[in-house]
Parts: sequence; C-alpha cells; structure tokens
Amino acid sequence: MRISIFGTGYVGSVTGICIADLGHEIIFTDIDTAKLNLIDHGQIPVFEPGLQQILTKNKKKISTNTNPIEAIINTDISFICVGTPSREDGSLDTRSIESVSQTLGEGIGKKKNFHTIVVKSTVIPGTIEELILPIIMKESHKQVNNDFSVVSNPEFLREGNAVYDFFHPDRIIIGSNTPESYRPLSELYSSFSCPKMVTTIKTAEMIKYVNNAFLATKISFANEIGNICKEAGIDSYEVFKGVGMDSRINPRFFRSGIGFGGSCFPKDVRALIVYSKKVGIEPGILEAILDTNQDQPSRLVSLLKRHMDLKGKTIGILGLAFKPETDDIRESRAIPIIRQLIADGANVLAFDPVAMKNFQRIFPNIEYATTSNRVLETDAVLIITEWSEFENLDYTNKIVIDGRNIKKARKNARIYEGVCW
Repeated sequence: MRISIFGTGYVGSVTGICIADLGHEIIFTDIDTAKLNLIDHGQIPVFEPGLQQILTKNKKKISTNTNPIEAIINTDISFICVGTPSREDGSLDTRSIESVSQTLGEGIGKKKNFHTIVVKSTVIPGTIEELILPIIMKESHKQVNNDFSVVSNPEFLREGNAVYDFFHPDRIIIGSNTPESYRPLSELYSSFSCPKMVTTIKTAEMIKYVNNAFLATKISFANEIGNICKEAGIDSYEVFKGVGMDSRINPRFFRSGIGFGGSCFPKDVRALIVYSKKVGIEPGILEAILDTNQDQPSRLVSLLKRHMDLKGKTIGILGLAFKPETDDIRESRAIPIIRQLIADGANVLAFDPVAMKNFQRIFPNIEYATTSNRVLETDAVLIITEWSEFENLDYTNKIVIDGRNIKKARKNARIYEGVCW
C-alpha cells in the first residue's frame, strides 16, 4: 500500500518509518519543511532509539512531499499524526487537526479512488464525527463511506521505547462505524498477532484517554502513598513491590517520586477533565491526579532545604528530559524544580545525555555540564531523570536528593534523601 503521513513528530515519524519496514511505501508531509529535509537526507526528525536504523534500512520506500494534496492523490491511506496540545483551559487545541482535515478534504475532492483516513492523533470522543468528518465532507464535496472513510486508530507508543512498542503492541484498537472502512487497517496489521479490537469511533477515542488517565492515576497514587511512607520511615518501593505481587494489581507504573511529565499524561488528563465537565460529570479523581502530580517536585526542593540554605549554593541537576531515552522536555519535572531553585537564590549546573539543547530554549542562563561527573562537583545533587548512566556515578561524600530511586546514590551518598522513601 501507499500511505501518506501527516505530521513528523514522535507518533508520525515512528508510525511511518516502521510501517515502511512492513513493506509499504510512505510519503511524509508536514508544514515543518526542516523535518522533511532531515528525512530526505536519511536522518530521523526526532530522537528515538532504534528508529535511525529502520529509516536507513527502508530509505527507498520513504519519501517526502511539501505538497500535501499530491501526497493524498498519490496514496491509498492517510494517517493524521499531528499534535493536539492543550489550551490554557485544558481543552484541546484542534487547529492542526482542522487544518489537516481541510487539506484532506481538498485532496480527496480531486481523487477518483476511495481513500482511507486514519486518525492517530489523540482527540476527545466525538472529534472525528463532529469535527473532522464534517470538514472533509465540506471541502471534498464527497460522502463518507462512499468515497472515503475515517477510522480511529489510537497509538500507545512510549517515548524511548516506541520502536519496540510498534512492533510488539499489547493490542491494536480500531474505531470504525462500518466494516468496510477498517478493512485497509486490518490488512495493514495482518502480520501482528496481538489482540485486535474493533469498536465504534467514539469508543476508540475514549480508550486512549482512559488508558493514559489510569496510568497517571497509578503514578499519582504511588506518590501519595510514597509521601505517607516517607514521613513514616517506610520504603515505598518495598511497599509497592509487595502490592504489585497481587495479580489483580501488577507492579507497573507504581513509581513513587517526583511525578509524571511528557506530552501525553498531563495533557490527556486535563482534556478528559474538561470533557467530563462538558458532559455534566465532576471528575474528582482526575483533578486529584493532577493536584498530586503538581505538588511532587516541590517536595524534592523542600528536602534539600533541610540540609542547606540554598542562597549562593550551586545545585547539580542530573536529568532534564521527562523520562530516559528521549530528548523530550515537555512537562519535565526539572522545569518547576529549577525555577524554584533559582527563586531561592541557588545557582544551577545541569546535565542530560540528550535533552540539554531543548532545555536551553527555556533556561538559556543556567550552566550546563559537558559530563555527568561534572555535576557531582556541586554543593548538592538532585536526580530528576533515571538515565542508566546515573547508576554508574560515584556519589561518595555527596549530598543527594533523589527523585527517581537511583540505587548507587542511595547506597554511597554521604547524605541521601529519597523523595518518597
């Protein structure tokens, strides 16, 4: 099949490049021509382990086109993979979705053959049927299911593990209101042996939100219990190790610490809160998830203040990305922590293996270290991201406040505090 990918961020890049590895021809299109130029030159536009090798292997199957209409006309399926960021009130900013829908409508209007549109972007239930479909029909002057179809196919890719997740999915969800509309996706995913669920479009849209909200719930629950454990002198990681042995619960995402960040969990929980209120439900649990997450970073700084006055001190920061194996700093817990340190009069020396360039756009005036060892020369060290290389550092005689449970620091530091243990 010939497939066009709208959007070259994490989802679009991984989806398109990995589909090429399944034997299909991919055309990327994006308003960011710099990313398209990178792909043209055989380079990935996002940092994602393993993706470069797959792009290099399948370069002959992958092309770009700055003319999205041509990309639509010359393909059978289009994947919508553009971002859906939050507005100030927590609702989704759908401008990119609307723009792509208009373009798709224009392109489909010029086609004779049937065209399938697959929505990978995370959108609130009802978005496809109430926003995307009407726009495409208006611009194309064609009828859904006769000339084109739109299906929901939410992604469950973890940044830093996205390539593995694409080829080894837990499940594949397809939202479709007619059997004919999801057949191209069934063919595309025919080689995958995981469970496949076909449901309505709105249900598929909701599954994505509930999935992320529940994982965020586990993290915030672990943090609240972790805070209790900290005050009681109990190791929360030992607690959740025991709790996770219950087959009804399992241990995954019971990570007490300084909370979650990234492009998905905070945004998706906010959007679900807005949607809940729109349908007349007060989302008490969802709001508590964000409240707990918001409070966790300040606890790290409060622990440090138990051991020193911060004014004039140089504090080392290990980790700036919101999680390891990515350069993504969106909603990183390092952001509020560093802001608080600066407000308290401290100097900051920060290091991250891959995210420093992105972080400099927010904090151009703090100092950045060329190696992680350099950070250990500061007055105290805060561990923000659990990069594996931080397990190999020598924390002897150091003051360490740990937000991610790095065992080497816990064992060797002169003064050690875990935020929840």
